[in-house]
Amino acid sequence: MTTWTFKSFFFLFYLLGSGGYSVGAEKYDDNDEVKLYVNKVGPYNNPHETYHYYSLPVCIPEKIEHRSLSLGEVLDGDRMAKSLYKLKFKADVEKKQLCTLKLKKKELEKLSEAIEDQYYFEFVVDDLPLRSFVGHLEEGRLFPHTHKMSVWTQYDFVFEYNDKQIITANVSVSDGIELPEPTETDFEITHTYSVKWIPTSVKFEDRLDRFKARKFFPVTLEIHWLSIMNSMVLAFLLISFVAVILMRVVKKDFARYSEDPTGDVDEYGWKIIHSDVFRFPQRKMLFCAVLGVGSQLLCMATIIIVLALAGQFSVHRHGAVNAASCFLYALTSVVSGFVACRFFKQMGEGFRWVQCVHLTSCLFAVPFFVLWGIQNTVAWMYHSTQALPFTTVILMMMVWLFIGYPLTVLGGIFGKNVASDFDAPCRAKNIPREIPQTPWYRSWMIHYLVGGFLPFSAISVELYYVFATLWSREPYTLYGILGLTFIIVLCVTATVSIALTYFQLAIEDHEWWWRSIFSAGSTSVFIFLYAAFYYFRRSNMSGFFQTVEFFSSIFITCYAFFLALGTVAFFASLKFVRYIYGSIKMD
Repeated sequence: MTTWTFKSFFFLFYLLGSGGYSVGAEKYDDNDEVKLYVNKVGPYNNPHETYHYYSLPVCIPEKIEHRSLSLGEVLDGDRMAKSLYKLKFKADVEKKQLCTLKLKKKELEKLSEAIEDQYYFEFVVDDLPLRSFVGHLEEGRLFPHTHKMSVWTQYDFVFEYNDKQIITANVSVSDGIELPEPTETDFEITHTYSVKWIPTSVKFEDRLDRFKARKFFPVTLEIHWLSIMNSMVLAFLLISFVAVILMRVVKKDFARYSEDPTGDVDEYGWKIIHSDVFRFPQRKMLFCAVLGVGSQLLCMATIIIVLALAGQFSVHRHGAVNAASCFLYALTSVVSGFVACRFFKQMGEGFRWVQCVHLTSCLFAVPFFVLWGIQNTVAWMYHSTQALPFTTVILMMMVWLFIGYPLTVLGGIFGKNVASDFDAPCRAKNIPREIPQTPWYRSWMIHYLVGGFLPFSAISVELYYVFATLWSREPYTLYGILGLTFIIVLCVTATVSIALTYFQLAIEDHEWWWRSIFSAGSTSVFIFLYAAFYYFRRSNMSGFFQTVEFFSSIFITCYAFFLALGTVAFFASLKFVRYIYGSIKMD
């Protein structure tokens, strides 16, 4: 039964990611039809502001037929439809007329606005995207000022092929016609196209390299192994430095606490709060839910990186990462339910496990759906392809309702049943010890500042490349570097959290449970500040729609970082606290 379920889940994931067809492996005979799909248009500088290609006054067939899309393609904003272009494999075409348009005043205004906003278009042939600009804007001198807009009417398609397979596809535009000022008189435009087929010796297996070599959007990525190696060295030095210092200090504490077995030596420091350090925190249910969802997100991120390294996310599988994320979030819900209810029962609250399951299942899903609902509403207002169809919305809700939630309940039942007593070396007293006053440099604010900045510094280099890729529409392919960065940030987070927890206990402050989560979770604040800096200073994105798309995505990403890194920090601190208090003799 388990093997069958795994195979079913994997097959469903494959269908969601690739659409159920052989990705980019089409073979053609001479003069076979090669389908060209029109996809979307949008402002060049706003990656998420996309519209259907047929929303512009272009050559449109009498009946628009859309291609069946996978979930990942829909989530990626793709809306592919058949075009009027007639392409035959290995059949050259020289300036063939596509259609003649008579643009009315409103259509001419719409086309002029698109050219002024630097609209680009995207076609798809054999799962290869072809991109170029709709028109050309020419700004003249300040005085006399000239403002000319031209629409490209000639599209030149160039295909390279090897045997029966297409290796590369490219489109160039020419024959610009200057657009007049909109009037009541119709303006006539004739669109033409040419097709040229060129043989090549490049094998089909290597066409991905040719695809990467051709860039339409700004190229901001370079091979940055040196930067990552620099981050790895700095992280290694930081971890080593903290570990060595902490080991020496803790070893000295062990020696001091063990030098007089009779206990005549005055106790001070972290030993004196041994009866309070394992006192459970306030808001236990919320605390356990945070740990459950954080563990789920960590499992989900690990699986996605492993699948990426295994080559499951090819650039030809449009939106495969999005589809995998949706489905894996539902599958890993069993982890959140297990961790949350297991820890909740260890805290003596197992009889309320049902409420804990409900809170755990909603802790991330509800904020996500709220922000996504805002995104989708704005996208509908702008008639963008980023707005998900109603059927896709229902599908996502069903995945969470019929897979995610039941697995959370199942994990919760299993977690509460296998939970043992909380393994605490010291018993907590009924009355908590008063926490002494601390200097400003050891306050909670400094803890959050240090606990957030150091993990952020470990990922800041890679964060720039991820942003530059995702927000410039280029597919991210450096998953090996991303995997190394993921390991680095987890190690730095755990090490820094242990050090900060020790310093907190050393000043006799026993309320370390929530602080360990917030100290590492504050990394999300630095990520958000960097994202705002990137948006306003490093990118050319603008407009209300793009702003809502960008910052709503950043909000939910930062929230996920808070939950995941906070979970890592707490479990590392818990392991450390158990170790030091279990290594000394108590009265």
